[in-house]
Amino acid sequence: MPTKKSKYVVIVESPAKAKTIERYLGKDYEVIASKGHIRDLPKKSFGVDIENNFDPEFEIMPGKKTVITEIKKKVKNKKVLLAADMDREGEAIAWHLANILKLDEKENNRIIFTEITKSTINKSINEPQKIDLKKVDAQLARRILDRIVGYKVSPLVWKVLKNYKTSAGRVQSAALKVMIDREREIFKFKPKEFFKIFLDYKNQKIPLVRENGKRLKQENIDKEKKDEILNYLKKREISLNQTTSKKNKRKQPSPFITSTLQQAAINYLGWTSKKTMQIAQKLYEGIDTSDGQIAFITYMRTDSTRISDEAQNSAKKYLKDNYGEKYSGKYTQKKSKQKTQDAHEAIRPTNIFIDENKAKSLLKGDYLKLYKLIWSRFMASQTSASIYDETKYIISDEDKKYDFEITSKKRIFDGFEKFWNYGNSEIEFEMQEAEKVDKKHLKTEQKETTPPSRFSEATLVKELESNGVGRPSTYSTIISTLLTRKYVNKFEKKYLRPTIAGFIVNDFLENNFPEIVDINFTARMEKDLDEIEEGENNSKKVLNEFYSNFENFFENAEKKIKEDKLDINYMSDVKCSKCDRQMKLNFGRYGFYLSCEEKDCKETQKIPFYAYGITLNDKLYISEFLKDFKENNNVEIGEKCPKCGSELVLKKGRFGEFIACSNYPDCKFTKSVPARGNCPVCGSEVGKMKSKRGKIYFKCTNKDCGEMFWNEPSGFNDPETGDPLFYYYKQREEKLYNPKTKTFYDKEEIEED
Repeated sequence: MPTKKSKYVVIVESPAKAKTIERYLGKDYEVIASKGHIRDLPKKSFGVDIENNFDPEFEIMPGKKTVITEIKKKVKNKKVLLAADMDREGEAIAWHLANILKLDEKENNRIIFTEITKSTINKSINEPQKIDLKKVDAQLARRILDRIVGYKVSPLVWKVLKNYKTSAGRVQSAALKVMIDREREIFKFKPKEFFKIFLDYKNQKIPLVRENGKRLKQENIDKEKKDEILNYLKKREISLNQTTSKKNKRKQPSPFITSTLQQAAINYLGWTSKKTMQIAQKLYEGIDTSDGQIAFITYMRTDSTRISDEAQNSAKKYLKDNYGEKYSGKYTQKKSKQKTQDAHEAIRPTNIFIDENKAKSLLKGDYLKLYKLIWSRFMASQTSASIYDETKYIISDEDKKYDFEITSKKRIFDGFEKFWNYGNSEIEFEMQEAEKVDKKHLKTEQKETTPPSRFSEATLVKELESNGVGRPSTYSTIISTLLTRKYVNKFEKKYLRPTIAGFIVNDFLENNFPEIVDINFTARMEKDLDEIEEGENNSKKVLNEFYSNFENFFENAEKKIKEDKLDINYMSDVKCSKCDRQMKLNFGRYGFYLSCEEKDCKETQKIPFYAYGITLNDKLYISEFLKDFKENNNVEIGEKCPKCGSELVLKKGRFGEFIACSNYPDCKFTKSVPARGNCPVCGSEVGKMKSKRGKIYFKCTNKDCGEMFWNEPSGFNDPETGDPLFYYYKQREEKLYNPKTKTFYDKEEIEED
């Protein structure tokens, strides 16, 4: 146990976290940061010895040598405590640090903070543990699995598509398949006409729900059935048949776990999953406020809804002091079908008494928005149920053949809805006993069945979670990777829509590596990794089982490519403008294009990489997209015009692509295509420009700044110097580049950190 005379160095992942923790420790403790991962599999070689039981080779990551040198200086002759995050990634970082610093694995030098508060920090400091080698083993197994797929399959995708921006990730490919399958459902969907029958009475639409006591689906009411029902009802009296009243309790929601936090932030704040996790990370690590550096929430990567007794007691006190005893609820942890990390709590405020009013004086902007969401949801989970008076009215014809039904809902106690009232609403309706309804209130509406909806980020996270694909730490990375690779695009601002590139990569993987895109197989792999962490499975066994199947697929695919027998042939639904023959999809050095199959006709047509289309049974359906693109010269980007509210579209002009209002010429709003990162000088949006000589450059849109850059700002900083990084192509691969130090970084490494 540490003594006051001892000297300690606590190593965390981020400088912000270091600053927050230092606030609570005495002068005998120095807190330093590793700035994320420090060691990984090599970037320029495979790094896994398959023949030697999947033995991994590790090397210091680019840009981290200076960090390690500095750490080694500071830990000399001092006791080291490893305080990386509490998930598998954090455990692996602690293990890598222990190896580099030559610490004894049997030593109790691992400390974990579920929240960064004084009591938790002091408790962890006084109760150090050994590094959890089972958790490390699970993380290394995941890393090796991902390296096998990415390193071996991605080059095959490059060869076939002749595009070095493409890749094949293990979990991202399964997620892409989910969206591809949904898009094909939408494409093949044939709408069916049906009729809704209802009573338009007392400002409510009261639907027809039963025929002869059996539930009647409105989608099954065609024109003939509609006429039959209306003719029957018009000859009979319609009146209130039955009334049933009861008090109904609405159960409080569970506090947030990672997936539900992302879903809520996407739905209610309009954020991306990536932004949600970035803001949550800062709230967990600590933010500089007028009261000093404060960590506002508990660890944000969790799938457990457990709440500590201390937090529950604090919530009860807050509720009793501010709202009275009746608002204090009894919290019951929701049981999960899957294994959860019960050492983790749900996501909650570290200090319940920093309520919305107090938070306004400490936080601003996005930090305040997300904190309020988390605080409100947690308080709702600890509050008593809301209570409604509900009265169900059944309105029938005199022979009681057809029933219309409506339930009046009047809230008599708000309970948890004082803090969380998303989706619940009152319905005001009342009828007297035997009250008659005039035939003029009998109405119909002609409708069509609708196809299944495309996934939004929120519904995709929910779908992946329900199928056991991915884990709390991976959801945002999966989606952001698919968007970065342009396998999916944001459509109508909210939805994720696969592009042609996504379809073709998916088809290639499905035909040659079916297990990679199989959602059930991916879920089983996640379960295997969980079992490794629990000590119920062995990483070498899991890796061997995976590789024995994968090797056969890989060798077959390689052989097909060498023999030029890999079938990726798509005839399109586009006809040649010269000879009216069907055109075929081709993959060229500069992207996708269509070519005429007639020997004497050399007509070609370029297809944008981000184009929408469908591949189905070796045919590419893209004519509708190309027609719209040609006629309107635009592609919706999913944003609204700030002047008139119409859709903004991507257009092509003399000097390249630009963004304009679709309501032109009534609205003449335009702006340049934004860079991926904001201005490193002032933080404003940066536009992508093209000079008269065709040279691409980037310019800050803030008139007071107007800074110009030859390379695209990334929004990321150098992990060593803190300088802004820019995107830069080197040897056909996009890297992150520091122009001051002339240092290159692997893009995925920096973006994922």
